[in-house]
This record gives sequence, C-alpha cells and structure tokens, in this order.
Amino acid sequence: MEENLYSANILIVDDEDSIRQTFEIFLTSAGYKFVKTVATFDEAMEAMAQTEYDLIISDIVLIGPCGTDLLRKTRETGVKCPVVMITGFPNLESAAESVRHGAFDYISKPVNKETLLRFTRQALQHWNLENKARHLQRENEKYRRYLETIFRSVSDAIITVDANMQIIELNETAEQWLKQKGIQDVSALDHLPLEVSFACLDDVRQVLQHGKEVRKHLIECHTPDNKTKMFSVNASPLRGYNEEFQGVVIVARDLTIDEPQEINETRNRFHGYVGPSPVMQEVYKLIENIGKVDTAVLITGESGTGKELAAEALHAESSRRDKPLIKVDCVSVSENLLESELFGHRKGAFTGADRDRPGRLLQANGGTLFLDEIGDISPRTQLLLLRFLQEKTFTPVGQDEPIQVDVRVIAATNANFQEMVRQGKFREDLYYRLKVIEVKLPPLRERTMGIPLLANHFLELFRKRLGKKIATISDQALECMSRYSWPGNVRELRHVMERACVLCNGPVLLLKHLPDELQKPGIVEVQATSKSPPPIPHPTPAPPPKNIVAAPLSTNTPYLTEDEKILDALRQVHGNKAKAAKLLGVARSTLYRQMHRYNIEE
Repeated sequence: MEENLYSANILIVDDEDSIRQTFEIFLTSAGYKFVKTVATFDEAMEAMAQTEYDLIISDIVLIGPCGTDLLRKTRETGVKCPVVMITGFPNLESAAESVRHGAFDYISKPVNKETLLRFTRQALQHWNLENKARHLQRENEKYRRYLETIFRSVSDAIITVDANMQIIELNETAEQWLKQKGIQDVSALDHLPLEVSFACLDDVRQVLQHGKEVRKHLIECHTPDNKTKMFSVNASPLRGYNEEFQGVVIVARDLTIDEPQEINETRNRFHGYVGPSPVMQEVYKLIENIGKVDTAVLITGESGTGKELAAEALHAESSRRDKPLIKVDCVSVSENLLESELFGHRKGAFTGADRDRPGRLLQANGGTLFLDEIGDISPRTQLLLLRFLQEKTFTPVGQDEPIQVDVRVIAATNANFQEMVRQGKFREDLYYRLKVIEVKLPPLRERTMGIPLLANHFLELFRKRLGKKIATISDQALECMSRYSWPGNVRELRHVMERACVLCNGPVLLLKHLPDELQKPGIVEVQATSKSPPPIPHPTPAPPPKNIVAAPLSTNTPYLTEDEKILDALRQVHGNKAKAAKLLGVARSTLYRQMHRYNIEE
C-alpha cells in the first residue's frame, strides 16, 4: 500500500516558481518518486496528454485560464484522478465552486510541509480505494457476463427455482425445449410438462429437505412427433457468498442426442482403415491423440489386424509426417544381419562388408522407425535397441564413435509380450520402454459390423485391378462372411475377396465364389434342419510336449503331405504363424492361403 502511494505520478500546477520548487522538494524528500511541475493551464493540459497522473495539485489563480478552468477541463476530458486546489483567499464561494467541479479538497495558503503531505496522502489513498472498487466492479461485471454466456450457450437445459418452487430463470436451451412442447411464460415447476414436472418437483423437494445434490434422475419425455427422449436430471442447492441457501438449480441433459452423421461418415475410413464399429472408432481416436505425442508406441494384435497400417497412420498424424517412415520386418531378417540392418556397418567390419552401409536408424533420422514382429529379435539386439531408446545414440558395426539421431520408434507384435517377459525371452526394461503407449487392434471377429463395408471396399479394389464388372455382393455371401470367425483377420478377408473376384464372371459375387471353409456354417445349418447326421469334425492334432525340442523341419520330406508340413511347422513354433512361414520358407500371406485351402484352423 505504502509503495503504491510513493510510486504515484503527481502533477504540480502553480505560476510561482518558488512554490513549485518548494512543493517538489517537500514531496520528493518524503519519498514520492514521480513529481512533475508546470506553470500554466496549457502546460498542464500538455503534461496530462503525455502522462496519466494519480494526483493533481493546482493553484486556483494562474496566468491565463485559472485553476478552476483546469479542474473543469480535466473532468470534461475524462481525467478522474483527485485534484487538490490551492487558494490564497479561502471563502465559501471558492470552496463550493471547487467541490462543484469535482475537486477532492482545497488548501489555504500558506501551505506548510505537513499540510501538503497530509492532503497528498489522503488524496492518493482515496484514489487507490476508488481504483480497487472500479477494478472489482469490472471483474464482477466480467464474471457476470461470463456466467450469463455459459448459461445461455450450454446445450443442457438449466432451470433455477427458489425455495417456494417458483422459477427464477431459464436458459435458452430450456426455453427452446418448452417452446417445442407449446409452453411459454412458465413461473412455477408445476407448470412444466407432467412427466418433467413430477420428476423435478420430487428432486427439488429432496434438495430442499436434505440440502444435498440429487444426481442422474432419469426421466422419459415425449416429443410432438411421438418420439421418446431420455433426459438425465441433476438438482443441486444454489448458495450465495456466505453459503446462505438461495434455491435449487436443475440441469437436464438430453441423452438421446445422436452424433452428427458427418462424423460417422468420416469415421468409416481412417488412414487406410475401413470400418464403422465402435471398437475401431476408439482406435481412430487413440491414433489421432498419440500420433501427435512424440513417444514410443507398441502396437499389438493378431496377425492380419493391420498393425503396419496403424504405424503408417501414427506417422501421418505426427509432426514427422514429411520425414521418412522406415519399416523393418524383424522376422524376415536373420539374427546375424538384423544388427547391421538396424545400426549399419563400416567397410571391413565383417566378411563381405565391402562398403559402408547406413542402417535403418540413420535412414529414419527425423522420422519414424517401424519394427514389425519385434518379439523375434535376439537378446543382443534387444540390449542395443534399449540403449538407443535411452540415449538416442547408436554405434554402427565396426565404428567406435556413436551417432546421435532423432527417431521415433513404433514397434508391433502379435506375441504375448507379458508371457515372453515372464519366461525370460524378452527384456522387461525394453518391454516397458516400447510400451509407453499401447495401441491394441481388435480382431475382425470382434467388429463384424464392419465386414460388409470391408468386403465392398475390397470388391471395388479387385474389380478395378482385375477388370471385372462385378456390381455387388449377394446377401447370402455377406451373411456367410459375417458369420465366419476370420482367424486371419482383415488380411484373410482381403485374400478371400481377391479369390472370389477372380472366380466370379457375372455381375454379382455369389456364395459359391467363397471358399468352402466359409460356407461350412451354412452347410451344417441345412443338414441340421433336414435331421441328417452332422459332419464328422476333422481331429485337431495334439500339441507336442513343451519339454521336447522339435527337430528342424525339412519341407522336402517325401512322406509328409502339404497340409502335414504346415501342421508340423505350426507345432514346432507353438502356433506362431510368422515363425512357421519362415520355417517353411514362404511368405506369411502364402501360409494363410495354404491354411485356408487345407482347412487348418488356429
């Protein structure tokens, strides 16, 4: 408070040079830092045009226009600071005129130091209090307008009532809702529509009786077009500054408001994904949110669910979208070469290294590195990758000096990482480094509502690619695809649609164009209806004992049929299709097609 007074701007107006100097000395010696002195009316007006003053001390008698003229002019121009008038001939008339024009007070000459300082302090204290009052008033007005804006603009209906059940105020949403019901100018709760009035009256009585909030009271309300809407109603006590009870505020939310159709349509497709199901909507939102966060991401899900597509979407949503996205399939690269593939090598680092080769990490500098099937990397590569994630540096094979790069790492796996960590097959510290954020991709069997859209998407793709004139898919074929469990997920659906488009020569893709394994549920249903015995299921081979290490598979073994080779490979790797494909020497997509052809289920 004291510091504010002494930092005030003070203007002294007097035509006597000695008085101006004396007043300036009195004030500055008392600690006031900013004191300006002028001699005339014109100089005073010029000074006020350049600086905002907190106090003006002026003699009534000046050369030219007098001090009273100056006082009147300051008020006309909007200057509201206190003005203290100095007069050599004090009388009632001069005092009245000064007060009439808005003077704070007047001082009679001669003015000693104590009188000047006392009036200065009083005027500045009064000015500070006025400033605080005006500031508080502005803040209150701003807050009031802010609340009014919220009250008007929220989509919930808000009704405030007093202790006598009389309505104090309605917001715009409540008024519009009542107008739709044909009701206007309501003053009490019992004037509301019957179903709403009964619930609101009951809630308000509970609040009045217990003084506590009543939450989520659900009521039905019927619209003029005979539709039923569900409202969630909350009633809360309305209290003032001193916690005195002033009434009840009722908030009603329409729970039947549908999501805008435009949002649903845009969400049918997202960065290559196709599907409107709720689980995929959550995946889309998650990718959007974490794409912008520059941190490691682990994508998990069964084979064929679109993990590579998720990595591409994350990269496209990130600030690195204009930089490279480098992909590494950790299964397709042997353990001996994976370290060189990731970190690069120098010429002569090992036999066959006839030139320098930059690794994938260096190629991805500034962008994103996608490590697919990361669960298959060796313990040494795990350690090197962990060091890179911690330090953002790596050392190429055959080089001593580390290289620093700016790379975001996205990893993907269809393995159960937690089980691998528990068994000691994967480093726990690397697992948590990779799993800063996890994106779980649902299998196709958990989002069957999206199968028709996906099927038509692939139909359009292969129709153009194969030059076919297939217009649509029959209802029976779509129903058959919707019933199937799709162990190979979207990848399997794509292959099925490609096969069907190849076989179809007419305008409609029919049930007969689908593989037999998809049609089996329909066949069983027909047989059951005709009361004929069900088909004998193909026996599922028992898995080998866990403590027996399977011998390496020879795909040229003469006494094994093609389907037996696939089953034998799957047994050896405990069902891991990526490893089985590697063992058989075929691509994963080829393995899926062969499994479908020979009806080998997971």
